[in-house]
Amino acid sequence: MKPFVLVTITAVLLLITGCSPSSNDSGSTPSPSDSASEFAQTKQTAEVHRVISTTVAITEIMDALDMELVGIPTSAKKLPIRYAEVTEVGSPMSPDMEVVKMLKPTEILSVTTLESDLKPSFESAGIQATFLDLTSLDKMKKVITELGSKYDRADQAAALVKKFDDKVADIKQRTANVEKPKVLILLGVPGSYLVATEHSYIGDLVKLVGGVNIVQGESVEYLASNTEYLQQGNPDVILRASHGMPDEVIKMFDLEFKRNDIWKHFDAVSNDRVYDLPEELFGTTGALNVDESLEALVGMLYP
Repeated sequence: MKPFVLVTITAVLLLITGCSPSSNDSGSTPSPSDSASEFAQTKQTAEVHRVISTTVAITEIMDALDMELVGIPTSAKKLPIRYAEVTEVGSPMSPDMEVVKMLKPTEILSVTTLESDLKPSFESAGIQATFLDLTSLDKMKKVITELGSKYDRADQAAALVKKFDDKVADIKQRTANVEKPKVLILLGVPGSYLVATEHSYIGDLVKLVGGVNIVQGESVEYLASNTEYLQQGNPDVILRASHGMPDEVIKMFDLEFKRNDIWKHFDAVSNDRVYDLPEELFGTTGALNVDESLEALVGMLYP
């Protein structure tokens, strides 16, 4: 029997109910006509590109690229202020197709982790959607660069990518001569939990800061848990990510670690190196706060 059962990200998500003014060459202050021209150009761009973002992460990326949107996701999370008056199109996992069609978008943006669920719904409604791959930092950088090129925001995109690259380079330099810990990543949803491989977003972040995932040789993002097999890997650190009702998931993990006797044989548990990851920093797809996420991991893996 194989030690794990392969689990797709779709199965996981189904369980989740989830400046100072610039100067010109002569140093003079821009005139009112210049400002009016810039406003008109921005408005014209927004009209030409009627873009709907269906996830929080994409909405934040578009804001950083200085892009207007005609539709945003319905979310309890705080979205960029520039979109305060923009029409909400429903949750990321279940956009309202009638509202989407009413907005007459030129492009609808979602993520690849939801593609298998959403693509049939979009197609049956006669809507063409673009699914962005944000499952790793490199893939998110590629998406940002492509969006910058497509929407004439190349400078903004390049600045974001440079910021990420600088952070990763800084962390690699700081941890170059430090022993790299073995890491187990658990993704909890209400009532269940899975094991995250290095192909998951959090797994990718762990790899970037030098952590070694004890699960190797898999091609998917998540696997069903097999504690006996995991114990053989004996991780130095256990990271517990919670999504969808995080307080409930943390309680679930605490109960599991208390009731299941095998956990006390893990070095990570014996050495008190089990960490609950804050949901706002560690989602299932990439986000612009990745520099904060990486720094948080450094503190956990290299105390």
